[in-house]
Amino acid sequence: MRYSKQIKPISYLKAHAAEVLQELTDQRQPLVITQNGEAKAVLQDIASYEQTQETLALLKILALGNQQLVQGRVKPLSDVARRLRVRAVAEQ
Repeated sequence: MRYSKQIKPISYLKAHAAEVLQELTDQRQPLVITQNGEAKAVLQDIASYEQTQETLALLKILALGNQQLVQGRVKPLSDVARRLRVRAVAEQ
């Protein structure tokens, strides 16, 4: 993805806010907003933002799982399955 075409000054955002929002929704590409020639913010449509947040949450779960694996905080599947079966019978 090339961001060079997705860079606009804040004055453009102020003058074309509705159009910018529509383009964000249609194109699903982030828009870099500059102020005084410096990148200051990134705008993206809500669907892309939600997808990014879900991806980050999954990556965090994977990282935590990997950390537990490295620390040796794991149990064999057979042990876990047996404990779940015992718990299910006890709850009946």
